[in-house]
Amino acid sequence: MPFKIKTIGAIKLGMQIGVVGKPSSGKSTFFSAATLVDVAIANYPFTTIEPNRGTGFVRVECIEKEFGVKCNPRHGYCSNGTRFVPVELVDVAGLVPDAHLGKGKGNAFLDDLRQADALIHVVDASGSTNEKGEPVEAGSHDPCKDIEFLEKEIEFWFLGIIEKNWGKISKTPAEGKSRLVAIMAQALSGIGANEKNVEEALEKTGLVEKKLAQWSQDEKMVFATAMRQVSKPIVIAANKVDILTAGKNLQRLREKFPEKTIIPCSGFAELALKKAAKEGFLGYEPGSREFKKLKDLNEKQEKLLAMVKERVLGKYGSTGIQDALDKTVFEALGYIGVFPAGTKKLADSEGRILPDCILMPKGSTALDFAFRLHTDMGEGFIRAVDVKKNLMVGKDHQLKNRDAIEIVFKKP
Repeated sequence: MPFKIKTIGAIKLGMQIGVVGKPSSGKSTFFSAATLVDVAIANYPFTTIEPNRGTGFVRVECIEKEFGVKCNPRHGYCSNGTRFVPVELVDVAGLVPDAHLGKGKGNAFLDDLRQADALIHVVDASGSTNEKGEPVEAGSHDPCKDIEFLEKEIEFWFLGIIEKNWGKISKTPAEGKSRLVAIMAQALSGIGANEKNVEEALEKTGLVEKKLAQWSQDEKMVFATAMRQVSKPIVIAANKVDILTAGKNLQRLREKFPEKTIIPCSGFAELALKKAAKEGFLGYEPGSREFKKLKDLNEKQEKLLAMVKERVLGKYGSTGIQDALDKTVFEALGYIGVFPAGTKKLADSEGRILPDCILMPKGSTALDFAFRLHTDMGEGFIRAVDVKKNLMVGKDHQLKNRDAIEIVFKKP
């Protein structure tokens, strides 16, 4: 990947999204459709053992039009004014009930999610696989149960890590809220916890004022649930909507979980369209509801595309794969896209115009952005410039989506 996960203060830089679900939910097909990485795909449990890693992309409206130029991205690509910015996807093996107790090698698979910023839960919306991922009659399994069990498994996993570190946490003197937050964040760093989400979880549960030694087992569980919610937000990819039984189940999912982001998806359809586009048979852009035939197709190919158009694109507006990635990054995580740029020139030293679009958490400042670009820029920060407005701003200036920012700094 062109970037690494690292932390400055409470802000994590870089992006990793875990793709999770029970076996045979279409999880690996979703991953392949998002990344075009070839992985083992089969309709039986535990096809995936080792985690698969690949690059997906999220969409940001490019700023090239504002400057009357054509950009040349260093990472990702730009198509028709839409910038496709890379993010890392990790496809872990399927989780089954009691995974946190080691069933289905669950503990090892959960450990693969430690550094994930957010999770996409791929659910078999067609109801054609049971809780273990075994094939059953389409429509006979309730996918609502899959959402409930998987979230509980992750929360019990969090609880196990909290309890493992509880002796260290509870015995450390905590003077005031900030010290308490720092102690807990350090102890729980193994699950990607930082001070920001520890503080949020404590406030959310009302436990911030209670002494750690007085926490009950139920309160530890409540805290584990809150930590999962703030540190590993989940977007639901209601997969296999190309199967007719998925329609009613999708409605059931939305009625039972109105607070969750649930996106109808067909990894099968997206993968078929992307592969056909890669081979030059179609013109297709991820997230689109349309495709254009560029070459003659055989009868089997025509029939497949007709099915995709009727059951997926025409019914849901897209395959949902791109929507799931976008909503995870920009809504569940609340990130924005910021472009490094200069007031005098928009190109880098190799002549690439607007070469980068950097994903930053909402609330990030000009100084945070400087550190994201390079440690020397952060440490030597003098000022920043809002290039669109040609306006000088200070280190505490909060960035907005699609800002173009120049960093002026003292070189070491």
